Amino acid sequence: MSKFTWFLITLIVIIGGIIYYNKILHPKNPASSNNATSKKSPVGVNVCIASVQALNNDLVASGTLLANEEIELHSEISGKIISLTITEGAAVKKGDLLVKLFDADLQAQLKKFQVLKETANKNEQRLKQLLAINGVGQQEYDNAITSQKTLQADIENCQAQISKTEIRAPFSGVIGLRNISNGAYLTPSTVIATLQNISTLKLDFSVPEKYGSVLRKGDILNFIVDGSNEKYKAITYAIEPKIDADTRTIKARALVQNNSNSLIAGAFAKVDIGLRKMDNVLMIPTQCVIPDARFKKVAIVKNGIAEFKKVETGVRNESMIQITNGLEIGDTIITTGLLYVKPNASINIKKVITFNTNNN
Repeated sequence: MSKFTWFLITLIVIIGGIIYYNKILHPKNPASSNNATSKKSPVGVNVCIASVQALNNDLVASGTLLANEEIELHSEISGKIISLTITEGAAVKKGDLLVKLFDADLQAQLKKFQVLKETANKNEQRLKQLLAINGVGQQEYDNAITSQKTLQADIENCQAQISKTEIRAPFSGVIGLRNISNGAYLTPSTVIATLQNISTLKLDFSVPEKYGSVLRKGDILNFIVDGSNEKYKAITYAIEPKIDADTRTIKARALVQNNSNSLIAGAFAKVDIGLRKMDNVLMIPTQCVIPDARFKKVAIVKNGIAEFKKVETGVRNESMIQITNGLEIGDTIITTGLLYVKPNASINIKKVITFNTNNN
């Protein structure tokens, strides 16, 4: 026989063997295949039981300490510094002279106006006596009055210009680092130094909008600053009347007495806002809540089958979150394996975990 004939016989034998193996030895059973697909093995998960407890509803917010008053010292006019009485880091009182600019030309001009004013006063007195005996006309006397008032206005204007050569402390506080030296030429754009009133500090902090209704003027707050474990107190005195559209928070401000000067403006503060104690609060672990595009949901086990419930949440802390609607006391909440749990899936409970819902 030829090689080609042998090749055909071999090919036929192989194909026949494949058909025999599939049809006779391992026939397919569609029914059993469908049952295997439909009856998947249960998903093993840990669960917890939904229960209620009392909750100390405390809120920790981030805040920043600000000086009660803070400004950059500038000059209103340009001029040469002839006296500099600023001591860096020193306390000053309201009205203290800090910087004096050259004003000899203005002083000379002021003296000129004062002399002219004295002459105008004498002239007005003479004309007044003459007017009484009809020695001069009313118009001449009125011109004398006008000259007198004009010179008085010139004097006041010159005095105002001289006052601009004196830079005084607008309030009591502490001088920062100065940026000028005696003899320098000062312009309005030059920052002389900073002045801060730090005997009282402001504490700015923000809270989520849902807590806006619990903030009250006069509330006493506790806070700590980085690098210190000492607790300080502050009193809320102002609350922003609107919600920030970007952060969805409400800004508030409190006053802090800094009598010992231990607090520094600009420091970061952790503010402990004590809210009301809440009884019978339903809390579950935070990781049990599954965020969705429009709502939140939680997976529970009922009769060995997984179900998903839409829920509404409230207060949360580091590990637990309040459920305000959607769950009932005694519901079995799935805590692990949520990525593998599908609706109506069979569930195998491995362990029931107990969580501490107290927010201390």
